[in-house]
Amino acid sequence: MAHTIPLKTPLDDTGLPHCDTLTSPAASGPADASRYFHRHFVDARPAPDGGSIAFRFRAFTGYESQPEMPVGAYDDPAMTWELRDQLRDQYTAARVLWSHARLRRQAAPLLHKAAPRWSAWTAARDELVATFAQFWSTGDGLWRAQLLRLTDAERAAREAAGAFDEVARELAQAVADQLDVAGWDEALPLTTVAGELGYDASDWKVHHVDDYTHPLPQYRIVRDGADHYGRATPLTVSATQLIEEQRERLREVAALAGDHDQAHRTPA
Repeated sequence: MAHTIPLKTPLDDTGLPHCDTLTSPAASGPADASRYFHRHFVDARPAPDGGSIAFRFRAFTGYESQPEMPVGAYDDPAMTWELRDQLRDQYTAARVLWSHARLRRQAAPLLHKAAPRWSAWTAARDELVATFAQFWSTGDGLWRAQLLRLTDAERAAREAAGAFDEVARELAQAVADQLDVAGWDEALPLTTVAGELGYDASDWKVHHVDDYTHPLPQYRIVRDGADHYGRATPLTVSATQLIEEQRERLREVAALAGDHDQAHRTPA
C-alpha cells in the first residue's frame, strides 16, 4: 500500500494525508535524477491545494534506515539546483512517513504495557481519595487505624505512579525521536497511535522526555521505620502533591482541635 504526503501541507488529525492515491497528472522526474530517488518513492504530483507537491511512497515499516538524500546528488553535474530542491523535498517527505511508521512500531508494545498501568494508577488514586474522605466519619478512637489505612493507600498510589512513569519515559523518548525527524508540524500524535490500538490515552500523563531524564528532586517516605527515597518523575510528583495536601489538612484539623498529640501522629 502506498502512502501519500503533500510536502509543506498540514496533515489531517490522524497524522496521515487525506487520501492514499492521487488523481492529478503525474509529474515525472528527469531520468538523470531518478537514480537518486528513494527506493520507496512511487511518484510526485501536484497537491490538491495547487501550492505544493504531493509525494507518494510505498508503505514504510519503521525498520528501514532513516531516509537521507544521497551524497552523490550534491556532486552530480547533471543535477541542477531545482532538481536538488525537488529531491530534497522528496526525502523530507520520506522522513516524515518513515518517522510515523517507526513511532507506531516502537510505541505499540509500550502502549500495551502502559494501558493497565494507567488503570492501576487511577484505581490507586481513587482509593487514596476515598480513604482520606473516610476521616469525615472516623471517630477519635479510630484515628490511628484510619491513618494506617491512609499510609497503605499512599504507598499503593506512589508505586502505581512510579510504574506508569517507567513506561511513560520510554513513550516520551519515542515521541521525542519522532519530533527530531518530522518536526512539530508533521508530528503524529501519540494519542492517535493509541487510538489505532483501541486505547483512549487522552488523559495519560506522558510528559516531555526531559522530565524523565533530567535530575529531579526526590520524595521521602518512611517504610518499616527507615527512610526511602524515590525519584520525582511526573506522575509521582502528582501523587506526592495529593498526599501532601491530604496530610496538611489532617495536621490543620488536629491543630484546630487542640490535639497536639494527634498532630504529631499525623504522617509527616
